[in-house]
Amino acid sequence: MYAPAIGRASFTERTILAGREVFLGRRRGPFAMLPFAGPALIASIAYMDPGNIATNIQAGAGYGYELLWVALSANLVAMLFQALSAKIGIATGRNLAELCREHFAPPVVYTMWLASEITAMATELAELLGASLGLTLLCSIPLLASMLLVGIATYAALRLQHSGFRAVEILIGCVVGVITVSYLIELVIAPPHWGGVAAGVLVPRLHGAGSITLAVSIVGLTQSRLFFANARQRRKAVVMSNREVLLALGVAGLVNLAMIALAAGAFHDGAHDHMAEIETAYRTLAPLLGLSAASLFVVALLASGFSSSIVGVMAGQVIMQGFVSIRIPLWLRRLVVMVPSFAVVAAGMDVTHALVLSQVVLSLVLPIPMVALVRFTASRDVMGEFANTRLTNALAVTATAFVCLLNGILLFAIAGLGIPMGGS
Repeated sequence: MYAPAIGRASFTERTILAGREVFLGRRRGPFAMLPFAGPALIASIAYMDPGNIATNIQAGAGYGYELLWVALSANLVAMLFQALSAKIGIATGRNLAELCREHFAPPVVYTMWLASEITAMATELAELLGASLGLTLLCSIPLLASMLLVGIATYAALRLQHSGFRAVEILIGCVVGVITVSYLIELVIAPPHWGGVAAGVLVPRLHGAGSITLAVSIVGLTQSRLFFANARQRRKAVVMSNREVLLALGVAGLVNLAMIALAAGAFHDGAHDHMAEIETAYRTLAPLLGLSAASLFVVALLASGFSSSIVGVMAGQVIMQGFVSIRIPLWLRRLVVMVPSFAVVAAGMDVTHALVLSQVVLSLVLPIPMVALVRFTASRDVMGEFANTRLTNALAVTATAFVCLLNGILLFAIAGLGIPMGGS
């Protein structure tokens, strides 16, 4: 009776059963991590979205390999805070928005909710525009028509949630694979200058307000899905979660480095240094590197926009429900967050410029959840035995200060206060 029941179980039910087998010690080895895999994989798509592609192209074309250190630093910060986010969900059974509603005064909660909704809008703008632009370049159809098609497709994919969390995770995992393989092949087609890559990763440099804007935009958080019977199981889940974070976000970080290296190798040649538009990059890649390189580039763009748009709407639902206990129909959320993207296209704004600005907005708002996450994970009243160690706290505070410093420098530069940046 038991075996047939498992055979008919859904992906989600089988994942939960496999997780319990790990807790009971009946499932060991490298595959024991599989039931816990998914949250960090979904989070990783946020670091490979069209906004990142746009900023990475401009960074590589304009500054060669010199901003690789920012991408690496941003990836390390992302790993730390994704691990903290997962830990807070495992330890408390709540997400960050719910904890903010429970512990902060209403004015603070509503301010954070507003900032989070702005973040969601900026995220959706980058994702929908990027996926639509990719479809337009691939199929030669009008951008507005592409936006409608992408909107319908992402809504259909979001309906997979009714089948449980595992179906969505598998879909996102497949898309992450497409993006990763695309850029690996791109690096084979157009190998970068590896000495320049090493120097760009290891030597921090910024050149003027333009590079600061791109640096900040490059810098541009999960509840447990399993029931834990005791603290031992929670500790086991934290270990598994940290492994997944390292793997999933490590891959995302390598993809970002590959994006910048590709742009640096292809466009930073004196003739294409001011490459500013994704469309131009696509049309320039074909004569420079061949049609296959251009096609892989646009396929990765479409895949990243489609998947990150799905994740963005899911995150928006969690934000609203966590902060203000309001849940709206999925189709309405999908419709509302599409409005800014249609407004940008209707106003005739350059799509790539809008993508870069969306990443800047995300980074400027980023310190708000970072500070809240550090505050909660450092508290024994909230986390119990899972509270951060002194070392973890020091790293988290330093990372938050790093992001705030970049944001501050950007704001000073935008205000024309002439902050010296130095040069090579």
